[in-house]
Amino acid sequence: MLYVDIYKDFGDFKLNVKFESGGDVTGLLGASGSGKSLTLKCIAGIETPDRGQILLNDRILFDSQKKINLKPQERRVGYLFQDYALFPNMSVVENIKTGIKSGNKSEIIKKIIQEMKLNGLEEKKPIHLSGGEKQRTALARILVNEPEILLLDEPFSALDEYLKWKIEIEVKEIIDRYKIPSVFVSHSRDEVFRICDSIVVMTDGISEEKQITKDLFKNPKTYASAQISGCKNYSEIEIIDKNKILAKNWGIELSIDDLSNCELIGVRSHYIEITENPKEKNTYPLLIDKVIEELFSVALMVSSENKLGYDKIRIDIDKNRWKELEGKENLYFRIKPENIMLLEK
Repeated sequence: MLYVDIYKDFGDFKLNVKFESGGDVTGLLGASGSGKSLTLKCIAGIETPDRGQILLNDRILFDSQKKINLKPQERRVGYLFQDYALFPNMSVVENIKTGIKSGNKSEIIKKIIQEMKLNGLEEKKPIHLSGGEKQRTALARILVNEPEILLLDEPFSALDEYLKWKIEIEVKEIIDRYKIPSVFVSHSRDEVFRICDSIVVMTDGISEEKQITKDLFKNPKTYASAQISGCKNYSEIEIIDKNKILAKNWGIELSIDDLSNCELIGVRSHYIEITENPKEKNTYPLLIDKVIEELFSVALMVSSENKLGYDKIRIDIDKNRWKELEGKENLYFRIKPENIMLLEK
């Protein structure tokens, strides 16, 4: 179990993070500069928080009140850097050997070479390795030291796009095989969705409450969570009654199932339907401002009325479906009540 509750003032940036991570893969998801990597460095002991606590399996790694701050090599934390930090003048075997603290080094290396599929690469230096081979070598060097937790700092950022999916599968298999709790940093919602069991969203150095990954993407609680999870349509609201609101940014009234407490709403672009039936709830005339063709879909920028001052609503639709509808008259868009996300700022 990892427990993190820390604060650090960097002058023009303040880090204020609190979360727990059990025996799963916890993702830190946020835009570049949100404090994700700084959080990992504090856990690893590379950066020292101004105050707070970091506990790992009931061991105190850092405690500002008790004046405890273990050195990085004492923490039993495995840190995979973005650039892998391999020694360029050393072979694969020599790099791995630097991570072994005790035991029969030859047997340990032989076992990890086999497990990490590095056979035949033992004497090669990093310059002669592919991105995936470098990553597996760096992970092997970490794992021979038997860390209690693995910190992965945007591990796929240095890889070519067409290779990422394959390496991603390999890394997930390694984590599952070694049953090692991990903290995974990324700005890619697709990566964290596939790899992480739970997610902590970070915005401007501040962490939000941890959520189960599927819950975050299905029902985010805040504007920042919705935004980072890929939602593209937002509106401030005015309450009409307990089951109806005015979406002020779009100039339309919407029926909802349960108002509860919220400050604005969000609607995912691929959840908005195009229909020829105007009689259903939350259905409005489809006035298209712009059609944007993407690789596998079409994005429509639409409104319900030709009025200035309102934001356009984005609808993402499959290309084949749009071919069926394009050119038809009397089309409408529909926002189902269950697809309206109630958000806090």
